[in-house]
Amino acid sequence: LLFAEIIAYCQNRVDSMSELERKLSEIGYRVGARMLEVLCVREKNSKRETRLLGILYFINSVVWKSLFGKAADLLEKENAEGDDTYMISDKDLIVNKFISVPRDMGGLNCGAFVAGVVAAILDGSDFSARVTAHTTDKGTTILMKFDPAVMAREKLLEASGR
Repeated sequence: LLFAEIIAYCQNRVDSMSELERKLSEIGYRVGARMLEVLCVREKNSKRETRLLGILYFINSVVWKSLFGKAADLLEKENAEGDDTYMISDKDLIVNKFISVPRDMGGLNCGAFVAGVVAAILDGSDFSARVTAHTTDKGTTILMKFDPAVMAREKLLEASGR
């Protein structure tokens, strides 16, 4: 109910679907920044993730379970765009259910809110990435394209054996 109110609030303050998705992403970013702090304190082994796969597993399991009560359906590396792109897919993302979308915003993907949450958690963990939400045949996919500096750091850590 609260999420539907957030969408209604944002709809009244934007002119296009892309603006609405951007606004949802901004709100999700604020939620994600706070969520990272809470989840790090709540987890028993609250160590800071320094590896890319570690933070992706953290998002895929701990964050998703906290948000939606279950782990995400799929975490995979996108081969088409190179080594710096990963995807988290969820077949039944609850933020896309039970939302009434006006006809002029028929392609609205409320997963932009979740993309904002994921972006904040990645940024807060020092893994800068461009995070977007897409509707695919697998459901909603959160696409994360990491900055070259993050990938260079990951290769350096891999080479040093850490």
